[in-house]
Amino acid sequence: MAEPKTTNKKLIAWTIGGMLAIFAVGGGLYWYVSSQTVYIDLSQIQAPLINLSPVNSGVLEAVYVNVGDTVAVNQPVARVGNEIVKAKIAGQIVSVDNNIGEYVNVMTGAGTVATMIDPTQLRVVGNLDENKGLADIKVGDPATFTVDAFGSQVFKGVVDEVSPTSEQSDVVFNISDQRPTNQFAVKVRFDLAKYPQLKNGMSAKIWVYKQ
Repeated sequence: MAEPKTTNKKLIAWTIGGMLAIFAVGGGLYWYVSSQTVYIDLSQIQAPLINLSPVNSGVLEAVYVNVGDTVAVNQPVARVGNEIVKAKIAGQIVSVDNNIGEYVNVMTGAGTVATMIDPTQLRVVGNLDENKGLADIKVGDPATFTVDAFGSQVFKGVVDEVSPTSEQSDVVFNISDQRPTNQFAVKVRFDLAKYPQLKNGMSAKIWVYKQ
């Protein structure tokens, strides 16, 4: 009667040993992958904004475009007074001023009647703390990223730019001995033709592979 108990104990021991081995391999693999990549959590697909404004101040008489419209170079987007405001390049409209009849004052810097982007300049942009692997990232490094709108689908890209200056523009004086941690923008370029579903403003996460 003692033999079945011994067999059960061996089986339990082997099972526990196997599970521990699996955990060890999984933990080692996770450590290896983590050591070879830099993870950037807060990221977004975006392109530089292009503000469209009249040369002279005046009343906003008409707007000829809507958000999401694709425009050609020199296409009219709005009329301020007798002046026609045109697109500077081909691109996509991302915001418009629909307050027809308002006075647009370019002297105060509030003369923007529409904002557009050049879709060819779309990048995945992430802000990375300077002490969390920034020194390991270089232009040309391969990268993968996920986009919240598409769940766990993995997209591929390459590091296009690492900002030469931090996102913090104001100097903060502090009596504390703790030094502030600055963030730097890391931009990842991707194949626009391969991933046409990726749009300006989508949230993302980036993994950069160290070289």
